[in-house]
Amino acid sequence: MKLNWISTASALALAVSTALHADVLPSYQTDNTWYADAQTKLAEKLNTNNQFKAKNVILFVGDGMGVSTLTAARILQGQQAGNPGEEGYLSFETFPHTAHVKTYNVDAQTPDSAGTMTAMMSGLKTDVGVIGVNENIERGDCSTVAGNEVSTALELAEIKGMATGIISTARITHATPAATYAKSADRNWEDISDMPEEAVTAGCTDIADQLVNFESNLEARFTGVDVDGLEVVMGGGRRHFLPKDAASNSADAVSEVEGDRTDERNLVTEWQDMYTNGTYVMDQAGFDAVDAATTTRLFGLFNESHMQYEADRANDVAGEPSLTDMTSKAIDVLDNNDNGYFLMVESGRIDHGHHAGSAYNALTDAIELSNAIQAAVDSTSSEDTLILVTADHGHVFTIAGYPKRGNPILGKVVSVGATEPALAADEMPYTTLGYTNGNGFHDLGDETDADASYSEELAAGRMNITDVDTTTSGYHQEALIPLSSETHSGEDVALHASGPGSQLVQGVVEQSVVFHIIEQALDLIQE
Repeated sequence: MKLNWISTASALALAVSTALHADVLPSYQTDNTWYADAQTKLAEKLNTNNQFKAKNVILFVGDGMGVSTLTAARILQGQQAGNPGEEGYLSFETFPHTAHVKTYNVDAQTPDSAGTMTAMMSGLKTDVGVIGVNENIERGDCSTVAGNEVSTALELAEIKGMATGIISTARITHATPAATYAKSADRNWEDISDMPEEAVTAGCTDIADQLVNFESNLEARFTGVDVDGLEVVMGGGRRHFLPKDAASNSADAVSEVEGDRTDERNLVTEWQDMYTNGTYVMDQAGFDAVDAATTTRLFGLFNESHMQYEADRANDVAGEPSLTDMTSKAIDVLDNNDNGYFLMVESGRIDHGHHAGSAYNALTDAIELSNAIQAAVDSTSSEDTLILVTADHGHVFTIAGYPKRGNPILGKVVSVGATEPALAADEMPYTTLGYTNGNGFHDLGDETDADASYSEELAAGRMNITDVDTTTSGYHQEALIPLSSETHSGEDVALHASGPGSQLVQGVVEQSVVFHIIEQALDLIQE
């Protein structure tokens, strides 16, 4: 009865508000899309189901997707559809609940992905550069890991008997995905060749090893626990699972020797031997052949290192699925478990686009993340699935000047009422988008791989871009401070939420609160 009363009161309040508006506001104030849109969104919020417990949780992480990235991606998406752009929304920006998230690490004002994702997965903040451990760790010191490991939402979901999955367009051993399953004194210990000899001798294991042996490692940590392991793992980073031997190269290897492992182990074949009912895929054809209805376990490694930028995906040697494709497939596989599932999906290359100073690549990957989230919304029910969308940190990425409405977001600033680009005090035009630091200006034409800029000379500072088409895929924005790679930023990021328990997403919160929202929805900490 209480919930019905709340719903009725909310509807009555909205009706009274609308009636009052009709009496005191002129029609030209109410008869427009902004007014109608605001009223619709208010109605949606007032009628939100006050259910706090979920069967499933999907956490989407746009790596490096700060607020300015959301704004610029939203505008670009609209302009690609032939609209001015500013009036639109990314799919998740219509979710009913939103909060600001503080991203600092225990020892850093501006964070890295290892510390931030550990906070989201475990409910406590930690230091820069460490994975799945608390702040008592000393980075790079294997001996400090034991006794400082933290439990993650993914591990607790496993213990509860839920299906679990991890997706990333970065290497699956990279900081963000690794923080769901690994415990490491250094985020860079992706395979044994990345580790110092003393760490190996002391008994620490690399991140790829921990992924493949996730089930046995979790059971060893908790007496009496019996889990069945990860059901879905998809991403890049194949080199960290293969031995440094050309005989183990994949069909689409781009390096003479694809694998990096110096212990002669092939973790792919070890996984296949461990899970004889599992399916391993490494290209688009293999992915397309997977029947989600009959697949119990799926392991996909689609690239030697990171997966391609979305804009560059067509150039992949053997073809690879999009983030939307992987998200949809994962949900279909995980949904076979009647106990529900926890899925973490990372769009890792938003971050890489920004580091390379390419707004185009960062924004097109952010738009693809929005597409993947819409696919998840379409494949699930808001009655039983909590969907959270956030970022681990932002970037020093700015939207500046006074461009007129509908001005190309990747273009030069053209002021209101003008038709030619505005000029700065140095008598040169400038773009709406830019970076505070980084590698700087590059005009690479129709290049769709942002990382191509790293082979160019550093070119920070002002450039004369009068005759440069800044809207091309290969244009890299100017940067003020010269650095080999653009940096993260320290401002808050957004958290968007829909579904049971999303009501708790509000205000300004610590990043570690994300874990507690997930835990509350799924009752992961069982008495």
